[in-house]
Amino acid sequence: MAKVIVRVPASSANLGPGMDSLGLAFKLYYTVIVEEKTNKWKVNHALGDDVPTDEHNLIVQSILKTDPDIEPHQLTVISDVPIAHGLGSSTTAVVAGIKIANSLGELNLSTDKQIQIGSEIEGHPENVAAAILGNLVVSTYDGEEALATSIPVDDLAALMYIRPDGISEVESRQKLPATLDYQNAVLSSSRANLFVTLMSQGKYHNALPLVEGDMMHEPFRKSIVPELDIIREKAHSMSIYGTYLSGAGPTVGTLGKRDDLVQLRIELQQMNLNGSLRILDVDTEGATVRGE
Repeated sequence: MAKVIVRVPASSANLGPGMDSLGLAFKLYYTVIVEEKTNKWKVNHALGDDVPTDEHNLIVQSILKTDPDIEPHQLTVISDVPIAHGLGSSTTAVVAGIKIANSLGELNLSTDKQIQIGSEIEGHPENVAAAILGNLVVSTYDGEEALATSIPVDDLAALMYIRPDGISEVESRQKLPATLDYQNAVLSSSRANLFVTLMSQGKYHNALPLVEGDMMHEPFRKSIVPELDIIREKAHSMSIYGTYLSGAGPTVGTLGKRDDLVQLRIELQQMNLNGSLRILDVDTEGATVRGE
């Protein structure tokens, strides 16, 4: 059997008011090479001791959830996606597992079915949809059915501020309230609707400020990332609007034109923030499989 090579892009979720709905794929990749059959699952990686190397690995768990009859293989992981940093690291493993099962099991799963399976595993659809479809995605999941569509995004990049210390999604979700003020929920929802419409029309200048209008998660998680306000203030001083808390944190994203983001990165580097600054282009292809 020829080696199967799966490449999955990183993703950023909760774009502004699009809580558990809006996601964006980036050219930062998680690659899994499927090698020979083995007696037991073996996952080779350099992701740290906390990531299992056996059947408990999330890739393997996702493979078996997609098709429990897949026989054990040796897998090798090569990843540029930081773990637990709001760039969809767990999603890349889940999507890789679904893609591997689809290939090895010859399941011929539709894209919609793959997104459905991934949403069931993750509990929310936006990272999975972005990783599978690429571009900007709009999605919904009610616990039973997942629906998603993508919007082509041209000439847009993101400056991601990545703190060295990660945070678990469980810990971050504990920051969220049990209920939301009704008027705030309506306002946040209307901003998300307008953001999607403007993005689909290519009106980025009008759309991106709406990324900063979230009232569903960012106000409650800001304490996790004190750099959020610092970065947003500096970006505003340069007339750049579109800074948001990526996923559950602790990464902060700023969307815009690459040339503008290069200048913003220079300014932020002089502030000696405790983290790295990376400019990422949008992935328009989504997850790919080679060697079938």
